[in-house]
Amino acid sequence: MKKQINIFISHSWSYSDKYEGLIKLLDKTNIDYKNYSVPKDDPIHNAKNDKELYEAIDNKIKYTSVVLILAGVYATYSKWIKNEIKIAKNRGKKIIAIEYWGSEKTSTTVKENADKIIKWQSSSLENAIKELLGD
Repeated sequence: MKKQINIFISHSWSYSDKYEGLIKLLDKTNIDYKNYSVPKDDPIHNAKNDKELYEAIDNKIKYTSVVLILAGVYATYSKWIKNEIKIAKNRGKKIIAIEYWGSEKTSTTVKENADKIIKWQSSSLENAIKELLGD
């Protein structure tokens, strides 16, 4: 039986198609994973302010082994993606930056904080996760 890996996917709801694409990419790997991210159709409703939302995201990331971040340029300007990076770093979680195919501009903020930077490819994603987690 394969060991399950808990994953948090950091993303912008404005780019939910990229999030869905990343899920499909993960599904093509041989990794048994549980997704701890916050999808658009299931937001954190009980957070009344930024502090509560930060704590709710922290509570999700603490159960994960790796944080996947889409390295689109929008991530540089996203307060929440920066907070997710901060939480992951504070909790000692591995960060994988994923550059979407054909993206000419990517987030230096994400890439500077990543333990591994990969291209949009299921084999690269699987190899990066296994390498960082020692599987």
